[in-house]
Formats: sequence, structure tokens, C-alpha cells
Amino acid sequence: MLKAYKYRLYPNEKQKQYFAKTFGCTRFIYNKMLADRIKSYKENKDLDIKKVKYSTPAQYKKEFEWLKEVDSLALANAQINLNKAYKNFFKDKSIGFPKFKSKKSNYRNYTTNNQKGTIFIENGHIKVPKLKTMIRIKQHRQLNGLIKSCTISQVPSGKYYISILVDTENIQLPKTNKKIGVDVGLKEFAICSNGYRQTNPKHLRKSEKRLKKLQKDLSRKQKISNNRKKARLKVANLHEKIANQRADFLHKLSIKLIRENQSIVIEDLKVKN
Repeated sequence: MLKAYKYRLYPNEKQKQYFAKTFGCTRFIYNKMLADRIKSYKENKDLDIKKVKYSTPAQYKKEFEWLKEVDSLALANAQINLNKAYKNFFKDKSIGFPKFKSKKSNYRNYTTNNQKGTIFIENGHIKVPKLKTMIRIKQHRQLNGLIKSCTISQVPSGKYYISILVDTENIQLPKTNKKIGVDVGLKEFAICSNGYRQTNPKHLRKSEKRLKKLQKDLSRKQKISNNRKKARLKVANLHEKIANQRADFLHKLSIKLIRENQSIVIEDLKVKN
């Protein structure tokens, strides 16, 4: 089975420059390929899209030589991501047509693959393809399994993370005869058929209340000023904290329900409506 581990990275300045370059190159490849496909579709609407041959990252390197400075696997994964988005649109139009990636986005990432040990962790550092030096990593839990790929990301707060996908043994949980129904609500997060009630986490509500205050402070700051940059960073950090709190809460609740029950039935509701 496939399992992902997420760790914090602490790159030095040269490594940050390389990441910024790779983020930019993968965005360029994605947007360039998308633009070429749009052009091709307009010119050949009657052709089967499966029969149309598009340029590859390797072919673009002939015209844009600076693409050679980054990991070729990162560029290949950008192509794979576009292929998936493009095919999904033609299967189901409600998904929406692939959008161009913005240079102004505060969230950036790229994915690369492990080929014969090109990704590994050693003495609190991790090695990734193309980058000659190893990056400092905060490995808060042991990684078990064969590394398949990794995604390096920079979030709006400016922090760097790495998500490592590994192939590991499938763990069989002990079987139980218990079945449970879960009703998701507003006043209480979830009410279970066995009488268990899960309230909304108080710490999450406190964080969301503080976020409103920080967003209000941000809106009052003068544009293009250091004070606005500081305020924006505070908002980004709190957004990240809330996302982590929410993910932690949902993970712990889902693990509890899975371990205690053999079958789980959840009502399909759009709570936000």
C-alpha cells in the first residue's frame, strides 16, 4: 500500500534558489503545454484528442535551454499532471477546463521520483535529484517503506515541506462485528448511532476567531509596506495552523472510527448549504 510522510525542510539560500527555479520551470512547462493544447484544439476540433501528439519537456529544452538547469523528472511530472487534468475534463465537463498556473501564487510545489536511490534520508538530511547538497529535514517520525516519489512545497508562510510517498506493507486491522452510522451536523460535528457525540474542537474556534481579527488588521495596513508584509505573514501562519489543527482533528476521529468498527455509514449531505 502507498503511504505519505510529510516533513518540514530547512533549505539554505542556494537550495531555496534552486527550489524557486524549479517551481518556476514546472509552472512554465505546465502553462506552455496547456497553451499549445488549447491552440491545437482550436485548429483541429474534429480530431480525436487521443491521436494528437504534443511536445514533451525534452523538446521544449531545445528552445528554452534554461529548463536543463532543473530536475527533468519534475518537468515530466508537470506534464503528467496536465495530462490527467486534460483527460478528466473531457471525461466530465463539470470538473472544469485546466487553468493556467499563476506566477503570483503563494503556494508552490513540484514532484520528483526516486530512481535507484536518488531520494534518501541520512543524518537529519535528505537527498533529492539534481540538487548536489543535502537538505536539512525535521524527521519527527520514522519512515517505513520503499520511497517512490516526493513533493517539495513552499506554503504562503514561506516554510518548506516535503511529502514522501512510500510503498509499504498493508497493515490488517483486527476485525470487529460493530457497525456504526455517522450523522454530520452543525452544532455538533458528528453524532454516531451508538450514542457517541463529537463536539466541534474549541481550539479550532479560537484560532478562527483570531484569524478574523488578523485579517481585519491586514486590511487596514498600507499597501506595499513592511507592516503589511508582517501582517500578511501572521495571517498566512495562522491559516497554516488552522489547516493543521483541522487535519489533526479529522485524522484522529477517522482513525478512532475505523479501528472500532467494521462498517461505517455516513449520510451524504452538503453541510455548507
